Amino acid sequence: MVRVEANDLTYIGKALDAGASAVIVPLIDNAQDAADAVAAVRYPPLGRRSYGPMRAQLRVGPNPADTHEQTAVLAMIETADGLANVEEICATPGLDGVYVGPSDLRLAIGGATSTDPAVQDEFEQALIRVRKAAEAAGIAAGIHNADGASAARRLAEGFTFASVAADVVHLQQIATSHLEAARGGAR
Repeated sequence: MVRVEANDLTYIGKALDAGASAVIVPLIDNAQDAADAVAAVRYPPLGRRSYGPMRAQLRVGPNPADTHEQTAVLAMIETADGLANVEEICATPGLDGVYVGPSDLRLAIGGATSTDPAVQDEFEQALIRVRKAAEAAGIAAGIHNADGASAARRLAEGFTFASVAADVVHLQQIATSHLEAARGGAR
């Protein structure tokens, strides 16, 4: 699963050609944005994806259309417009799920920072709306989390899937641990 840089045919195609089996597409504001993302993932006649599979050829085989069932596209809900249009986004044909970018969404609903507690109630209501829209459309609802405890909470609330942290966080924790070991525990 790869979060691509933008809702762009080239970025999405490169991620899939490199072997990603799912893409998370950022800044989806409306159903047309979601439809464009779906089209970038699917080969003609269902979409606009170019057939250039490189490593993905091991998965693709001779018929590129066989990948349609094996390749997922997720729309990020992280803007005020995305939240306002979440029901229409979720109803987009071919969309497999939505993925909440919580920091950006909190800013979009008026938070002064990406962790602003002043908008916590509104943020929680936004998450409920996203989950309900996805459930009504029969698609997955995911959310990014800073740690495993947060992920467990969101899964218990009804999210279909949840990240447990970002790769940068994991790398930083591992590097810090190794540096501390190399220094004999001294800082």
